[in-house]
Amino acid sequence: MKKYAGYLVVAVLGGLISLGAFALIQKSGSSLKGVPQQSTPVQFTSLTGIPSTNPDFTAAANTSIHAVVHVKTEYARKNSMYDNFFNFHDFFGDSPYQQGPLQGAGSGVIISPDGYIVTNNHVVQDATKIEIVLNDKRSYEGTVVGTDPSTDLAVVKIKETNLPFLNYGNSDDLQIGEWVLAVGNPFNLTSTVTAGIVSAKARNINILGTPDNTSIESFIQTDAAVNRGNSGGALVNTRGELVGINAAIASGNGFYAGYSFAIPVNIVKKVVSDLIDFREVQRAFLGVSIREIDSKLAEEQGIKELRGVFVQEVNDGSAAKEAGIVRGDVITSVNKMTVNSTSELLEQVSRYRPGEKIVVGVSRKGTDKNFNVTLLNRAGTTSLVKTEAKDIMPMLGAKIQVAPQEVLRKLGIDHGVQVTELSDGLIRNAGVREGYVITEIDKKPIRNLDDLGKILSNKSGGILLEGVYPNKVRAYYGFGIN
Repeated sequence: MKKYAGYLVVAVLGGLISLGAFALIQKSGSSLKGVPQQSTPVQFTSLTGIPSTNPDFTAAANTSIHAVVHVKTEYARKNSMYDNFFNFHDFFGDSPYQQGPLQGAGSGVIISPDGYIVTNNHVVQDATKIEIVLNDKRSYEGTVVGTDPSTDLAVVKIKETNLPFLNYGNSDDLQIGEWVLAVGNPFNLTSTVTAGIVSAKARNINILGTPDNTSIESFIQTDAAVNRGNSGGALVNTRGELVGINAAIASGNGFYAGYSFAIPVNIVKKVVSDLIDFREVQRAFLGVSIREIDSKLAEEQGIKELRGVFVQEVNDGSAAKEAGIVRGDVITSVNKMTVNSTSELLEQVSRYRPGEKIVVGVSRKGTDKNFNVTLLNRAGTTSLVKTEAKDIMPMLGAKIQVAPQEVLRKLGIDHGVQVTELSDGLIRNAGVREGYVITEIDKKPIRNLDDLGKILSNKSGGILLEGVYPNKVRAYYGFGIN
């Protein structure tokens, strides 16, 4: 018994000594040399399932790249003097005696499975040939359905079905600071995706000046990287919806310098619909002259709130005049959409056609009023205008067919239509003889009778024919169409 009691005393004393030593080490541990101090990060295990707050662009990118196309264009050289001094290719090594066409490139967005593509007007304007290359490398010849310089938009068509396309979003819903993707083909680098945020909306950058002063500039400004070749490409939100068409960059040297600009999709939808349905845009007008409101104008006119746009003048016979809007009114909204700048007002009105009704909110001497306005066209009516093709063939006075392959091979060309029979008409009067192969009209290639009809049916004024006779003599003819 005494033996076990001794063991117990020794065990208790050992335990007390160990506790004392541990306490001493804890008290002086921070001063011990050679002992590494570690801190183990901790986290609540119940929080490990929270997803990252970083935006995920993969789904939007995968949707977009298949619906964005590469637009390759060719342009006829104007003359050797012009080319040698102003053609960029000559500066970078091409022969000054090069006779081939000039080339350009941009982007486009497929908006329907049957081959309608939206791009910028400046991408396809004056092009003699348009090639559309899909993301899967399939290539098609593109034809221009219609263009609108006032918004810098154009619609091109290819013959194909079951194509991937982007759904329209709502550019009104875009918020400053919202993430967006720019998808296009900068520097011929196909299917390039960059990300940024919406930096501003309704920007007027004075880039579209049109001769009739009808340009509409209400750009979405972003900091997504955009460069040459991105023009006509897609601006999409994180859901993969089309919210804009990339059109321009703010740059002193032609390369991306921090900001890019896109045409809002709510403008795009209207313009595209008009071009497909009518081949030209149905512009509606309020018929007012307006000014931005600043502190100076507010003081001069006794305006208490710096909101809306000031009505400087109201045109006689205009939609605004008929509705009761007067000089000195401040337009604050269109169909309940707030407008605080001329860009916002022009953007809102541009979404409607002549004959459509809108509600214009106005502040008149501090009192809010609403006016029901029936929009008018430039001529002051509600009529819609559709470009009708003229039946040009009887006027030409000639039988024309696609040039046979053996004729093309003999002449060393790959396209053209041939005059096989002449009667009284424009062709004979111009001096053309039978057998003449028309290769170009006004510098645009003629590959078939459809090309011939499309170019001539909507033409007026001077026409230039270019072609070659079976004896390989090239000839040029000019005539006019009233």
